[in-house]
Amino acid sequence: MRYVVFTNTPAHVHCYKHAVGDLQSRGHDVLVLGRDYGCTADLLEWYDLPHEVYGYCDTSKWSLLTRLPAHYARAIRAARRFDPDLIFGMGGYAAHTGALLRTPVALLIDSEVTGLDHAISTPFARTVLTPDTFQTELCEDHHVFPGLKECAYLHPDVYERDPSVRDRLGLDPDEAFAIVRLNAFGSHHDVGKAGFTPGRRRQLIEALAEHATVLVSDEGGDMAFDDVPARPFSLHPALLHDALAEADLLVADTQTMVTEAALLGTPAVRSNSFVGDDDMGNFLELERRGLIFNEAAFDEAIERAVAVLRAEGTDEIWRRRRNAYLAETCNLADVIVDVATSLGDPGGVDALARFGREPTERPAASGEPEVAPLPTE
Repeated sequence: MRYVVFTNTPAHVHCYKHAVGDLQSRGHDVLVLGRDYGCTADLLEWYDLPHEVYGYCDTSKWSLLTRLPAHYARAIRAARRFDPDLIFGMGGYAAHTGALLRTPVALLIDSEVTGLDHAISTPFARTVLTPDTFQTELCEDHHVFPGLKECAYLHPDVYERDPSVRDRLGLDPDEAFAIVRLNAFGSHHDVGKAGFTPGRRRQLIEALAEHATVLVSDEGGDMAFDDVPARPFSLHPALLHDALAEADLLVADTQTMVTEAALLGTPAVRSNSFVGDDDMGNFLELERRGLIFNEAAFDEAIERAVAVLRAEGTDEIWRRRRNAYLAETCNLADVIVDVATSLGDPGGVDALARFGREPTERPAASGEPEVAPLPTE
């Protein structure tokens, strides 16, 4: 069979990379349609995925809006030439391409806040897949899986950390280090949202630097390092997860890397204007499991981050919590392949259940009790 997969952001590349390789190894043809956004194109090249780039946009909302018509035109032409049996994606590009080509679409969605995108994409999908933490029913064909989108590439079945990343970063074997991830807030779902101001970035870095080496991953690329006690993450972006797995702490005003840290067993402090009573289900669940901290107030975020760096035994605590959580999740890459080979019909995929029901094949819990998300125990 033939499959088109849309990867509009770097996270989408990671999400589908193992499934694409598995489908190819089974003799299927796959075309990945990528948007040159951030390091998306770099990752497609790094993982040697069969791809075409359908357009470029930078990290500003205006860039995406002005280029959207051309993006659609190129993507639809490429998909029509490839003539797929099924299209995978995470929003409007995939859904509308499938509608025009009369090709079934499977959407993988993990964010409740993109309501407009859901409204214009889910009516065209054969099936919609979300984590079981998702709090909003999207359509009649909404199915859930146990875990998070990031389980497609950070589940223990598919991910093995590379400890050589410390040498690549010039860090000693026992040197404590923290990663600060800064969001560009340039996506359509970031309208009206904000993270760390330049002044707060400096204040955060200075506080962390008293306890650890600080590496900064800046999505917007506008962070100045001349007079702050930090340096940029300078390796290929494909190595960022290995660095995150080795880190003692992540502090971020972004989203995806926080869930990635949780699945890698690295404490994470998340602070942005998304945090609040109506926060996304995955972040609420990860905080309930003691894997991340959601702090709306900046001062409290700094206080929490410093407390984690000063605490004793954090590595073992987070390793135990992470293992307990992952024991209840699926390898999402396998689920994606199963949905693909069933042409978007989730009925025979054991790990999936309709929205509102427990997945039928959820692995047994490890016995780890629910714990309060504190830096020490």
